[in-house]
Amino acid sequence: MANSPSGDSLITRVVRILETFDTDRTSRSVSDIARRTGIPSSTTHRLVTELSEHGLLERDERGNVHIGMHLWELAMRGSQALRLRQIAIPFMEDVQAKVRQHTQLAVLEDDEALFIERLSSRDSGANITRIAGRLPLHASSSGLILLAFADADLQDRVLSGRLMRRSAETVVDPVRLRAMIAEIRRVGHVIAPGYIAPESLGVAVPVKGPGGVTIAALSVVLPRDYGDPDAAVVYLKSAAAGITKAMRASQNLSH
Repeated sequence: MANSPSGDSLITRVVRILETFDTDRTSRSVSDIARRTGIPSSTTHRLVTELSEHGLLERDERGNVHIGMHLWELAMRGSQALRLRQIAIPFMEDVQAKVRQHTQLAVLEDDEALFIERLSSRDSGANITRIAGRLPLHASSSGLILLAFADADLQDRVLSGRLMRRSAETVVDPVRLRAMIAEIRRVGHVIAPGYIAPESLGVAVPVKGPGGVTIAALSVVLPRDYGDPDAAVVYLKSAAAGITKAMRASQNLSH
Protein backbone atom coordinates (compact mmCIF):
# COMPACT_ATOMS: atom_id res chain seq x y z
CA MET A 1 0.00 0.00 0.00
CA ALA A 2 1.45 3.39 -1.00
CA ASN A 3 2.11 5.62 1.96
CA SER A 4 1.40 9.34 2.12
CA PRO A 5 4.09 11.89 3.10
CA SER A 6 2.73 11.59 6.65
CA GLY A 7 3.36 7.84 6.59
CA ASP A 8 -0.32 6.84 6.47
CA SER A 9 -1.15 3.92 4.22
CA LEU A 10 -3.85 4.13 1.55
CA ILE A 11 -6.18 2.00 3.65
CA THR A 12 -5.64 4.24 6.69
CA ARG A 13 -6.55 7.30 4.62
CA VAL A 14 -9.68 5.61 3.25
CA VAL A 15 -10.78 4.61 6.75
CA ARG A 16 -10.26 8.16 7.99
CA ILE A 17 -12.48 9.43 5.17
CA LEU A 18 -15.23 6.93 5.97
CA GLU A 19 -15.05 7.72 9.68
CA THR A 20 -15.96 11.37 9.07
CA PHE A 21 -19.57 10.23 8.61
CA ASP A 22 -21.68 9.53 11.68
CA THR A 23 -25.30 9.33 12.76
CA ASP A 24 -25.43 13.10 13.29
CA ARG A 25 -23.72 14.06 10.03
CA THR A 26 -24.45 11.72 7.12
CA SER A 27 -23.46 14.19 4.40
CA ARG A 28 -20.22 16.17 4.02
CA SER A 29 -18.52 18.28 1.39
CA VAL A 30 -15.17 17.10 0.05
CA SER A 31 -13.46 20.16 1.55
CA ASP A 32 -15.00 19.34 4.94
CA ILE A 33 -13.71 15.77 4.68
CA ALA A 34 -10.23 17.05 3.82
CA ARG A 35 -10.26 19.45 6.76
CA ARG A 36 -11.43 16.80 9.23
CA THR A 37 -9.04 14.09 8.09
CA GLY A 38 -6.01 16.30 7.55
CA ILE A 39 -5.54 14.68 4.14
CA PRO A 40 -4.49 17.16 1.42
CA SER A 41 -7.44 18.45 -0.59
CA SER A 42 -6.22 17.07 -3.91
CA THR A 43 -5.69 13.62 -2.41
CA THR A 44 -9.11 13.74 -0.74
CA HIS A 45 -10.78 14.63 -4.06
CA ARG A 46 -9.01 11.74 -5.77
CA LEU A 47 -9.86 9.19 -3.07
CA VAL A 48 -13.49 10.33 -2.84
CA THR A 49 -13.81 10.06 -6.63
CA GLU A 50 -12.39 6.52 -6.62
CA LEU A 51 -14.57 5.44 -3.69
CA SER A 52 -17.61 6.88 -5.49
CA GLU A 53 -16.75 5.01 -8.69
CA HIS A 54 -16.89 1.77 -6.67
CA GLY A 55 -20.17 2.73 -4.96
CA LEU A 56 -18.60 2.99 -1.51
CA LEU A 57 -19.45 6.69 -1.45
CA GLU A 58 -22.15 8.59 -3.33
CA ARG A 59 -22.59 12.25 -4.31
CA ASP A 60 -25.88 14.12 -4.16
CA GLU A 61 -27.11 16.83 -6.52
CA ARG A 62 -25.18 19.48 -4.56
CA GLY A 63 -21.94 17.53 -4.77
CA ASN A 64 -21.93 16.52 -1.12
CA VAL A 65 -20.78 13.03 -0.24
CA HIS A 66 -22.69 10.23 1.51
CA ILE A 67 -21.93 6.63 2.43
CA GLY A 68 -22.75 4.51 -0.63
CA MET A 69 -25.22 1.67 -0.83
CA HIS A 70 -22.51 -0.71 -2.02
CA LEU A 71 -20.57 -0.16 1.20
CA TRP A 72 -23.72 -0.98 3.17
CA GLU A 73 -24.22 -4.08 1.00
CA LEU A 74 -20.67 -5.31 1.61
CA ALA A 75 -20.95 -4.67 5.34
CA MET A 76 -24.09 -6.78 5.51
CA ARG A 77 -22.57 -9.84 3.87
CA GLY A 78 -21.44 -12.40 6.39
CA SER A 79 -21.46 -9.91 9.25
CA GLN A 80 -21.61 -11.55 12.69
CA ALA A 81 -23.52 -8.53 13.96
CA LEU A 82 -26.08 -8.99 11.17
CA ARG A 83 -26.54 -12.66 12.06
CA LEU A 84 -27.02 -11.77 15.72
CA ARG A 85 -29.47 -9.01 14.80
CA GLN A 86 -31.51 -11.29 12.54
CA ILE A 87 -31.79 -13.93 15.24
CA ALA A 88 -32.54 -11.39 17.97
CA ILE A 89 -35.28 -9.35 16.28
CA PRO A 90 -38.21 -11.75 16.89
CA PHE A 91 -37.30 -11.93 20.59
CA MET A 92 -36.89 -8.17 20.73
CA GLU A 93 -40.34 -7.81 19.21
CA ASP A 94 -41.75 -9.96 22.02
CA VAL A 95 -40.20 -7.62 24.60
CA GLN A 96 -41.33 -4.58 22.67
CA ALA A 97 -44.92 -5.81 22.61
CA LYS A 98 -44.88 -5.97 26.41
CA VAL A 99 -43.06 -2.76 27.36
CA ARG A 100 -44.12 -0.62 24.36
CA GLN A 101 -41.08 1.60 24.78
CA HIS A 102 -37.57 1.19 23.32
CA THR A 103 -35.92 -2.23 22.98
CA GLN A 104 -32.25 -2.28 21.96
CA LEU A 105 -29.38 -4.61 21.12
CA ALA A 106 -25.76 -3.53 21.62
CA VAL A 107 -22.36 -5.14 21.16
CA LEU A 108 -18.91 -4.25 22.47
CA GLU A 109 -16.82 -2.30 19.97
CA ASP A 110 -13.66 -0.30 20.75
CA ASP A 111 -14.49 -0.09 24.47
CA GLU A 112 -17.96 1.33 23.76
CA ALA A 113 -21.48 0.00 23.39
CA LEU A 114 -22.37 -0.06 19.70
CA PHE A 115 -26.11 -0.33 19.03
CA ILE A 116 -27.00 -2.59 16.12
CA GLU A 117 -30.81 -2.60 16.48
CA ARG A 118 -33.54 -0.57 18.14
CA LEU A 119 -37.30 -1.05 18.17
CA SER A 120 -39.56 1.78 19.32
CA SER A 121 -43.24 2.49 19.67
CA ARG A 122 -44.87 5.65 18.42
CA ASP A 123 -45.45 6.91 21.96
CA SER A 124 -42.09 5.77 23.38
CA GLY A 125 -40.33 8.09 25.80
CA ALA A 126 -37.01 9.91 25.44
CA ASN A 127 -34.03 7.97 24.10
CA ILE A 128 -30.82 9.28 22.52
CA THR A 129 -29.70 5.89 21.20
CA ARG A 130 -29.55 5.35 17.44
CA ILE A 131 -28.70 2.33 15.32
CA ALA A 132 -24.94 2.46 14.62
CA GLY A 133 -24.64 4.92 17.51
CA ARG A 134 -22.38 4.44 20.50
CA LEU A 135 -22.54 5.08 24.23
CA PRO A 136 -19.83 4.82 26.89
CA LEU A 137 -19.72 1.59 28.84
CA HIS A 138 -19.92 3.19 32.29
CA ALA A 139 -22.87 5.47 31.52
CA SER A 140 -25.51 3.25 29.93
CA SER A 141 -27.35 0.12 31.01
CA SER A 142 -26.18 -1.77 27.92
CA GLY A 143 -22.64 -0.56 28.45
CA LEU A 144 -22.62 -1.61 32.09
CA ILE A 145 -23.67 -5.12 31.09
CA LEU A 146 -20.92 -5.33 28.46
CA LEU A 147 -18.41 -3.94 30.96
CA ALA A 148 -19.47 -6.28 33.76
CA PHE A 149 -19.08 -9.39 31.61
CA ALA A 150 -15.90 -8.25 29.83
CA ASP A 151 -12.43 -9.44 30.73
CA ALA A 152 -10.46 -7.84 33.56
CA ASP A 153 -8.08 -6.00 31.22
CA LEU A 154 -10.92 -4.16 29.52
CA GLN A 155 -12.52 -3.32 32.85
CA ASP A 156 -9.23 -1.93 34.16
CA ARG A 157 -8.71 0.09 30.98
CA VAL A 158 -12.17 1.65 31.09
CA LEU A 159 -12.22 2.32 34.82
CA SER A 160 -8.77 3.89 34.81
CA GLY A 161 -9.67 6.18 31.91
CA ARG A 162 -11.70 9.35 31.70
CA LEU A 163 -15.21 8.66 32.99
CA MET A 164 -17.41 11.49 31.76
CA ARG A 165 -20.83 12.34 33.14
CA ARG A 166 -23.76 12.10 30.75
CA SER A 167 -26.17 13.30 33.43
CA ALA A 168 -26.08 14.26 37.09
CA GLU A 169 -26.71 10.61 38.00
CA THR A 170 -24.00 9.03 35.85
CA VAL A 171 -21.67 7.05 38.11
CA VAL A 172 -18.07 8.11 37.51
CA ASP A 173 -16.37 6.86 40.69
CA PRO A 174 -14.23 3.82 39.73
CA VAL A 175 -14.60 2.22 43.16
CA ARG A 176 -18.37 2.45 43.04
CA LEU A 177 -18.40 1.21 39.44
CA ARG A 178 -16.35 -1.86 40.38
CA ALA A 179 -18.87 -2.67 43.09
CA MET A 180 -21.70 -2.16 40.61
CA ILE A 181 -20.28 -4.47 37.97
CA ALA A 182 -19.64 -7.16 40.58
CA GLU A 183 -23.32 -6.93 41.56
CA ILE A 184 -24.37 -6.99 37.90
CA ARG A 185 -22.43 -10.21 37.39
CA ARG A 186 -24.08 -11.69 40.47
CA VAL A 187 -27.70 -10.87 39.58
CA GLY A 188 -27.40 -10.93 35.78
CA HIS A 189 -29.01 -7.56 35.05
CA VAL A 190 -28.80 -3.84 35.69
CA ILE A 191 -31.37 -1.12 36.32
CA ALA A 192 -29.84 2.28 35.61
CA PRO A 193 -32.05 5.26 36.50
CA GLY A 194 -31.14 8.54 34.83
CA TYR A 195 -27.58 7.59 33.86
CA ILE A 196 -27.97 9.00 30.34
CA ALA A 197 -31.07 11.21 30.63
CA PRO A 198 -32.80 12.20 33.89
CA GLU A 199 -36.24 11.26 32.57
CA SER A 200 -35.26 7.74 31.45
CA LEU A 201 -34.55 4.39 33.07
CA GLY A 202 -32.34 1.79 31.40
CA VAL A 203 -32.71 -1.94 32.07
CA ALA A 204 -30.32 -4.45 30.47
CA VAL A 205 -29.27 -8.09 30.54
CA PRO A 206 -26.45 -10.04 28.87
CA VAL A 207 -26.93 -12.15 25.77
CA LYS A 208 -24.74 -15.24 25.81
CA GLY A 209 -23.28 -16.91 22.75
CA PRO A 210 -23.37 -20.68 22.30
CA GLY A 211 -20.10 -20.95 24.28
CA GLY A 212 -21.48 -19.05 27.26
CA VAL A 213 -19.53 -15.86 26.54
CA THR A 214 -21.46 -12.58 26.64
CA ILE A 215 -21.77 -11.34 23.06
CA ALA A 216 -24.32 -8.53 23.44
CA ALA A 217 -26.52 -6.55 25.79
CA LEU A 218 -30.29 -6.55 25.40
CA SER A 219 -31.96 -3.53 26.96
CA VAL A 220 -35.07 -1.40 27.23
CA VAL A 221 -35.27 2.33 27.84
CA LEU A 222 -38.31 3.20 29.93
CA PRO A 223 -39.80 6.38 31.36
CA ARG A 224 -38.40 7.12 34.80
CA ASP A 225 -41.83 6.57 36.35
CA TYR A 226 -42.35 3.19 34.68
CA GLY A 227 -44.35 1.09 37.11
CA ASP A 228 -42.42 -2.18 37.34
CA PRO A 229 -38.85 -2.32 35.95
CA ASP A 230 -38.43 -5.76 37.55
CA ALA A 231 -41.02 -7.06 35.08
CA ALA A 232 -38.86 -5.72 32.26
CA VAL A 233 -35.93 -7.71 33.68
CA VAL A 234 -38.00 -10.89 33.41
CA TYR A 235 -38.99 -10.11 29.81
CA LEU A 236 -35.39 -9.35 28.85
CA LYS A 237 -33.92 -12.46 30.47
CA SER A 238 -36.48 -14.66 28.73
CA ALA A 239 -35.68 -13.02 25.39
CA ALA A 240 -31.92 -13.30 25.95
CA ALA A 241 -32.25 -17.01 26.70
CA GLY A 242 -34.29 -17.41 23.53
CA ILE A 243 -31.65 -15.64 21.45
CA THR A 244 -28.91 -17.88 22.89
CA LYS A 245 -30.93 -21.01 22.12
CA ALA A 246 -31.70 -19.84 18.58
CA MET A 247 -28.05 -19.01 17.93
CA ARG A 248 -27.01 -22.44 19.15
CA ALA A 249 -29.54 -24.06 16.82
CA SER A 250 -28.36 -21.89 13.92
CA GLN A 251 -24.76 -22.81 14.59
CA ASN A 252 -25.59 -26.53 14.65
CA LEU A 253 -27.43 -26.26 11.33
CA SER A 254 -24.46 -24.54 9.69
CA HIS A 255 -22.07 -27.38 10.61
